Amino acid sequence: MNLLTGGPEGARPILVLAHGAGAGMDSPFMRDFAALVAAEGVRVVRFEFPYMAARRTGSRRPPDREPVLRRTWLEVIEALGGGSQVVVGGKSMGGRFASMVADEAKVRGLVCLGYPFHPTGQPENLRTAHLETLRTPSLFVQGERDPFGTREEVEGYALSKRIRLLWMPDGDHSLKPRKSSGFTHEQHMQTAAQAVVEFVRRR
Repeated sequence: MNLLTGGPEGARPILVLAHGAGAGMDSPFMRDFAALVAAEGVRVVRFEFPYMAARRTGSRRPPDREPVLRRTWLEVIEALGGGSQVVVGGKSMGGRFASMVADEAKVRGLVCLGYPFHPTGQPENLRTAHLETLRTPSLFVQGERDPFGTREEVEGYALSKRIRLLWMPDGDHSLKPRKSSGFTHEQHMQTAAQAVVEFVRRR
């Protein structure tokens, strides 16, 4: 199991982050976000699902099926000492599948960065059923104009009271705002990272 780690070795809980569907654990977003959080004294671990890890040997595959993604998450949690030691989460798909195992694994918390509430262009195909009864304390950091769920759309969903939504003004799926908004991507990444650090520390 290939893991990328950062932050103080003995810090607990560990923040475990999984990548999105199209970019690995060393993508600019994952790398930069992990670095921002680790710089604040939080232990951060990143990993890859099997299909993404296989690309490093030249095998390009679509994302693994749900059972494989869920099983991989559970294996990583167990390898790091079990749910009591970790806060789980990730970018887009990585966060989505973290949310699907969070209650089962009894983790300390859940962090989703750009949760894909529905496929882009398909607002009727919601991925929220399990979020209505989620018991794990959760922080979802979302861009207001995310095509996988805008602020206007998401605020109409029936979500668990354990989920806190933090909105990045004018942000897209990677929290990036337009220049005309008056914000920068760096500002949003810093704001998101600080919120996640505070959330992890409260766990």
